[in-house]
Amino acid sequence: MQLVVLLTILLFAGPSIAKNDDPVKTLQNNSVVNHAIGVWLDIDGVIGPAVHDYVQRSLAKAQEQQARVIILRINTPGGLDVSMRNIIQDIIASPIPVVGYVAPSGARAASAGTYILYASHIAAMSPATNLGAATPVKIGGLPQLPDPAREKPTDQSGELPVAQDDAMTRKVINDAVAYIRGLAEMRGRNADWAEQAVRAGVSLTASDALKENVIDLIATDLDDLLLKIHGRTVSAAGEEVTLATQDLRLVRIEPDWRARLLAVITDPSIAYILMLIGIYGLILEFANPGTIVAGVVGTISLLLALFAFQVLPVNYAGMALIFLGIAFMLAEAFAPSFGALGLGGITAFAIGSVILIDTDIPGYGISLPLIVTFTLLSAGVCIFILGMALKARKRPVVTGSERMLHSVGEVMEDFDREGWVRVQGEQWRARTHSPLKARQRVKVTAMHGLLLEVEPGNDTLES
Repeated sequence: MQLVVLLTILLFAGPSIAKNDDPVKTLQNNSVVNHAIGVWLDIDGVIGPAVHDYVQRSLAKAQEQQARVIILRINTPGGLDVSMRNIIQDIIASPIPVVGYVAPSGARAASAGTYILYASHIAAMSPATNLGAATPVKIGGLPQLPDPAREKPTDQSGELPVAQDDAMTRKVINDAVAYIRGLAEMRGRNADWAEQAVRAGVSLTASDALKENVIDLIATDLDDLLLKIHGRTVSAAGEEVTLATQDLRLVRIEPDWRARLLAVITDPSIAYILMLIGIYGLILEFANPGTIVAGVVGTISLLLALFAFQVLPVNYAGMALIFLGIAFMLAEAFAPSFGALGLGGITAFAIGSVILIDTDIPGYGISLPLIVTFTLLSAGVCIFILGMALKARKRPVVTGSERMLHSVGEVMEDFDREGWVRVQGEQWRARTHSPLKARQRVKVTAMHGLLLEVEPGNDTLES
């Protein structure tokens, strides 16, 4: 519930956040864009749909403001292949030169970051940084790297040996090799080392990368970078562009509300929590029609989770196991099986949660403590809370007209057709088909508004 409230606040606060965090728009409103500017973006953390959205929209803003250069400051362990390729396509299509810059010191451009650096018009690194380890992560695990004990000798073409792995792994690696070699040849960089980064997962420091012609220069900070790229000529969108960055005003574009909201939703742990909130919200609504709040929160959460799973590497077998586990735990609550259904449901739920996100990319997994917590909570909700609700539903009604039926009362005075009786401590007008005596027991057979239909009981109360 708190998560949904947070998302709602972000949604409605979005326009104001975007207005405050959009330096390019602020410069435009203040009429400062007449000065030459460069745009600075940060790719920090795992590359996913939110990062791609941020980069794509920022590149478009840079073109609107006629920026002279775009700097991508990179610090990433890697990310999703689809998001990486979309970012690279945007970089290649950009008419404004894009400078990939691994910074600050201690940062890295691993895996997907290496591809993005190779695609940039100018590749730069800060001292004490590294790049490489670009072997693609196979869905469901890492592909096997070459094993010296099983390698084939290098053929006459000089192609590096590939481990004797399944056909899918070879296809993925060969596709990645061809892709990064194409980027290297387009930018005039070391294609052979790029292939080694994919096949063998090798890495390089900044100084070694400069020696190997993997990058174009080393810069200590952004000011140093602007000085060193001044006067360089690059090809951007098919046109030769000479950079004039010596006196450039650098403007940073922060992720706006949309990118931040997307980053929250597409976090695997958040998507997992949203899915469970959605499922249990709908279950509660169906079990108690008219709750409304549970149905609204559940529907919104489930739709957000489905949107997130659309762009995440989801194992649908894991999702099916989660639903099956919840179904089994519900069945245990409604049809007790001495624990068989409950234990089976808990097991299926836990296994499904573990394999739900089908990738080994760092930062794109669901933590085991979170899975254990929600497994236990789900078991408690489904087996105990819903079980108690079911038992409460089977209890006799204690309020309303149903409670009055078959109740036993006492005649207050003699009467033949209509008179007064006391039932459950209250006086009621009653109608009968046979004469009744005072203090005689009667049984309620029907209720018409405030009039009771009664019949004689078996005895009369003593004085």
